Amino acid sequence: MIILAIDTTTFTGSIALLKDTKLIAEVDIDSSSTYSERLLPAVDFLLKTNHLSIQNMDGFAVSVGPGSFTGIRIGLSTVKSFSYASGKPVAGVSTLKALAEKLRRSQAHLLCPLLDAKKGEIYAALFESKGDKLLEVIPQGVYSPDRFFSLLPSHRIISFIGNGVEVYRKKVFQYFKDKARLSHRSAFIAYEIGLLGYEMLKKKKGVSAEKLEPLYFRKSQAEESH
Repeated sequence: MIILAIDTTTFTGSIALLKDTKLIAEVDIDSSSTYSERLLPAVDFLLKTNHLSIQNMDGFAVSVGPGSFTGIRIGLSTVKSFSYASGKPVAGVSTLKALAEKLRRSQAHLLCPLLDAKKGEIYAALFESKGDKLLEVIPQGVYSPDRFFSLLPSHRIISFIGNGVEVYRKKVFQYFKDKARLSHRSAFIAYEIGLLGYEMLKKKKGVSAEKLEPLYFRKSQAEESH
């Protein structure tokens, strides 16, 4: 199964091409230019370099959030257009789960993705790695840092990943001291989006373009101002 996976929910976007679970090629973008400027040229480069087209894809995987509202909209609209054009299904993958997946093959068992949600809040969850599964221990959502950290088991070693770690680094160590492990892995998650998407597509859990939905945990600024 050939899959094109896209992440535009974070400031460091990425695109990956997979054959089943094997990474064929990846484009990682850490740039000040907008996703509307860089996404399609990056996809075009990735496909042309591998002598493929959208029609050759067996399915698509895309991060549906939480994250940048603008990024989510651009990623979803782009992948929807690919799905319409090819007639192939899409797997919508949580950004938080993809970040946890990035750590799953480490020795860590408790994995905590943190994204800075601005306004003094974080998008966060706690996952437990058991065998080849990621179990959601504390639900994905938007939290105040103190509220979320108070829910975590402070007596166990927890691995943290995501841009919220740097923002709330002092608070993490304040709560978890020597039990906190801060990941130095990159924030690029298109490959992990592809891995999780592959499992969904394999189980026929992909959806058509019109059924693909974003994962928001709060309203955008534009919606809040109305």
